[in-house]
Amino acid sequence: MDWSKIPDVLAVASLACAFFSISRHNRAPQHHLWLLGWIMIAIHFVGFMFVNIPGVVGTIGEIVGLIALVDAGVFFMWATVPSESGISSRRMALVTLLSMALYIGLACLDNAPGWAFDACAIFIAVGPLAVGLFYVRYAQHALRWLTVGLQFALGAELLVLRRQSGGSNDLCIDAILFVVYLGCCLYFLYTHKTGTTGSIITVGGFFAWAMVFVVAPAMGHFLPNFKIENEVWNLPKYVVAIGMLLLLLEKQIERSQYLALHDDLTSLANRRLFQDRLLSAMERARRSGTTIALMQVDLDRFKEVNDSCGHHVGDLLLQQVGALLNRRVRRSDTVARTGGDEFSIILEEPSTRKDAEMVAESLIGILAEPFQLAGQTVQVGASIGIAVYPEDAQDSDALCIEADLRMYQVKQDRREGTRVNRENVVSHFDSRTLVS
Repeated sequence: MDWSKIPDVLAVASLACAFFSISRHNRAPQHHLWLLGWIMIAIHFVGFMFVNIPGVVGTIGEIVGLIALVDAGVFFMWATVPSESGISSRRMALVTLLSMALYIGLACLDNAPGWAFDACAIFIAVGPLAVGLFYVRYAQHALRWLTVGLQFALGAELLVLRRQSGGSNDLCIDAILFVVYLGCCLYFLYTHKTGTTGSIITVGGFFAWAMVFVVAPAMGHFLPNFKIENEVWNLPKYVVAIGMLLLLLEKQIERSQYLALHDDLTSLANRRLFQDRLLSAMERARRSGTTIALMQVDLDRFKEVNDSCGHHVGDLLLQQVGALLNRRVRRSDTVARTGGDEFSIILEEPSTRKDAEMVAESLIGILAEPFQLAGQTVQVGASIGIAVYPEDAQDSDALCIEADLRMYQVKQDRREGTRVNRENVVSHFDSRTLVS
């Protein structure tokens, strides 16, 4: 039994625990697949602890270790596909795992028939292609066809390699592992184009990992007396692990920065980002001698919706209103949620008072229509106040105050108008009663 693998088992098990801890707090499918990948790497090292034992135990250890190593690479590739939870992706991964596992199982057995190797090689080449063609009527990511291409090339390579190498199973296994981890490199390179430290280290680590299965057999053939410790060949695994952890850290930092400037419920700009964009818009307007308009939107009867339908319906209403407002303005404008049921809209140049009034009129009409939320129909409305820079105020605070005052004035006028209408109705009813 090879006890020298114990440090690797412990190290990878610690990495798996780290990814498990992260996946518990962030339930993204990508992180679960990464965790499965590192569990497979740990199983790979455990399996290889038994390789030196003669007989069935050693053969089983070798088969388990190699299949786990292939499975890890497939899980890493699968995690990068945007539709990794779709049925076509699951079937593509299943065909890939099954075909390679069958080939490796045959390669580890003594005196396996040549026709079985050829059949498995054809399965490796044709299986993913069949899945891709079966789901061709559905939208498919470009990485799907990269998988098909790599698998087809691998199947053809295995057919040729066994004949040219005199049936060397080791070279065929190395070819499978090379293609799997080269695929990981290409997948991560395609999906992580930002060039961050984490992505560079991960892509480089996967490339080095793939090259291990080319360089090691080449050195064994051309430099048989030059020995390199196994720990050196295992280094790319830990480089990939460091890169993945950095990727998770970078995403967490990016998420924290996003939440610092955006409303978590509606994903709109929050008050902090709104103030920053308002100052920038005012400065641009000052330099160009143009105007901008600020609109303060307050939902009517929102408290009634919360009280009668529940806060979950109120949240859904805010999300729909935020999305609706975002769709109704230009990309250069800003929509922000600046209060519980209050939204602010910055209409950038060229935007006159008349333009803002036309937009407000349109929004009031849309927001007066019923919303279908969680099986319930709710109807609110909106009061909108408009302030124009530089006509109504010269600084951002004064402009916000002016827009707020006008919004509350509109709300007050509407309430007084409603009360007057009710009084007229009552007076009309009384007069009819008196006449009778």
